[in-house]
Amino acid sequence: MSANLPSFRYHPDPVASGSIRESADTCACCERSTGWIYTATFYTAQEVNGQFCPWCIADGSAAERFEGEFADSYGLDGVSEETLEHVTRRTPGFRTWQDPHWLVHCNDAAAFIGEVGYTELAAHPDALDQLRTDLRLGGWHDASQLENLLTHLGQGASAMLFRCTVCGTHLAYADAS
Repeated sequence: MSANLPSFRYHPDPVASGSIRESADTCACCERSTGWIYTATFYTAQEVNGQFCPWCIADGSAAERFEGEFADSYGLDGVSEETLEHVTRRTPGFRTWQDPHWLVHCNDAAAFIGEVGYTELAAHPDALDQLRTDLRLGGWHDASQLENLLTHLGQGASAMLFRCTVCGTHLAYADAS
């Protein structure tokens, strides 16, 4: 096994996002202590005692053995079956207050960057504009309330930041408790 973590196209830095952390814990799939463990969600009807190492996520063995998924397919409309399989069964998920979902752009799943507040989101005006538009379409018609929500991201609500794997456009959705 390589000392380097596996590469995840749709979650390029799962350590920075908090989905994978250093740990001496044993992987529930391969039963080895690799020095790293997954910390986010896994959806299965089976009982799983423990978490998984990044290698069992990347090669699909954890999802196959425990008949589960690391991410829901919600939001992944229009992507290929191969991409759907890759995101849901071979990519670390992430924690959210509400049900997490993956964003899509240019007919491909976007790469999850992480949970951000307003300052980090404002560094990506494309994502901020897209989120503002989505919130308006979702019923946030009062401009001052909308801007108040956005400028207070990171304080009870946050944004999930993504980057298109094709064109590099940043995208986000709001997540609140």
